[in-house]
Amino acid sequence: MILCAVTDMLFASRLTTAAKGLGVELAFARTAEAILERSREPGVSTVIFDLNQQSLRPMEAIAALKADGALSAIRTIGYVSHVDSATIASARAAGIDEVLARSAFVEQLADILTRP
Repeated sequence: MILCAVTDMLFASRLTTAAKGLGVELAFARTAEAILERSREPGVSTVIFDLNQQSLRPMEAIAALKADGALSAIRTIGYVSHVDSATIASARAAGIDEVLARSAFVEQLADILTRP
């Protein structure tokens, strides 16, 4: 299962549509607390973050995931505006596994959703 820390309805719809077409199970979490709670559910392999959505406190959630021995192996992927170098640096400092520009994320979505 892929957990999506996304509140933007356009991206949520895009993720849902792509996942259905690929037969991939998605779940959504809309708070930092819910991200950590849902990450503990069996089968969560990846968490996708909208790094520009500060209400989700993505850097805090990423750091908490990577600091928790039971959750640290979960792959974390974030997308962000390609010109937002401060957010990209913050995500990397928090321990995110991969950061992509929004456009690259959309282009690679099928691959991202089907990675083992």
